[in-house]
Formats: sequence, C-alpha cells, structure tokens
Amino acid sequence: MKYKAAIFDMDGTILNTLDDLADTMNYCLRSYGMPERSLSEIRSFLGNGLRVLVEKSVPAYTSNTVMDLICESFAEYYKDHCAIMTRPYDGIETLLRKLRGDGILTAVVSNKVDFAVSELCEKYFDGLFDYSVGERKGQRRKPYPDSVYAVLDFFGISKDEAVYIGDSEVDYMTAKNAGLDVIMVDWGFRDEAALQLMGAKLIAHSTDEVYEACI
Repeated sequence: MKYKAAIFDMDGTILNTLDDLADTMNYCLRSYGMPERSLSEIRSFLGNGLRVLVEKSVPAYTSNTVMDLICESFAEYYKDHCAIMTRPYDGIETLLRKLRGDGILTAVVSNKVDFAVSELCEKYFDGLFDYSVGERKGQRRKPYPDSVYAVLDFFGISKDEAVYIGDSEVDYMTAKNAGLDVIMVDWGFRDEAALQLMGAKLIAHSTDEVYEACI
C-alpha cells in the first residue's frame, strides 16, 4: 500500500453540509436583523472555521462583541440542525469501506466544532472512521497542521505514511504545512479551476480516482 492512513476533510469532501450551514448562518443573521447571504456566498466563505464564516457573513461594521454572540448562537442552533439537509457525497461510503478493507486507517480532520464532527461521523459513517478531530480549545485550526498531527500521533505513524484529502485552499495549505501528500477533490466547495489556481497537482474527479491514488 502507498499509505497507511487516509485523512479526510469533512465539509465539501465527504459530506455536502452547505445547505445546513447556510440555513444556520441565515437564521443567526435574521436573529440580529442583518441581511441574509446567498448559498453561493456562504459556499465561498467556508473552510476556515466558524469565526471566519461569521466575520465574512455579517456587515462590515459589526463589532467583535456581536460576532461573539453570533458564534454562540450559531453553535447552539447548528447542534440541533446539523443533519437536516446534509448528505454524504456519492461513493464516499464505498470508498471508505474499500480503503478499510485494504487495511488503510481512516480519519477526519475539520474546522467544524468537535461535537458536530463526532455527531456527523456517527450518523453518516458509523464505524467507518478510526478517529476524528474537530475544532478544539487550545488547538489551532487548519491550515495549521495541529489537527493532522493529532491524527498521526493517535495512529502512531509518520507524515510520509498518510495522505490528506480535501476540497479547498485551506485543505491544500493544511497538507502542505503538515508535510503530507494531498489529493484534492472537485465535487466540493471549490471547482477544478480554483483547485488548479491554488497549485493542486492531483485533482480527483471521482471517489474511484481517490481510491486509486491511495493504494
């Protein structure tokens, strides 16, 4: 096998979470009398965690205090609404089963809050991931490599024995910062042109292509 572990991003890579994230963000914006954002706008804001999503979604004059409150409101609402319209991308479950059948360890690293990562993994991929890491207190978010290193430490493997799979510039930089090979997918929150622009060399157009690149 080429790798001992495959580390996946969540939003835009294994799960299409866009609709639930947009619904939650617009709920929060409405609650504070702010204009809502379109689906395409929310899509372009994703990838750097909750705080950045809020900062990009609210009007420019919004104070840090209000943004803090919106972040709290988002987390509370999303807790009960994170799996309404969210669905796995086609072929992901089969891909995970094939990788695990070949003895490859699987993990998720995400800038999504940790409780949501665990809940969504259990709901949609129960038993198909060996480990998951979300946004945690005291741990720097992607593109810092902290969450990837946490996976490597948990598995007891080196960076040369793992590959990172993601869909955005944040994922690309995370892999580079962690020193891992990277596979970018074009079905998520960034299209192929954007992936090429950021310098991605290996772009998968299907889960079969991801599998072939892993083995």
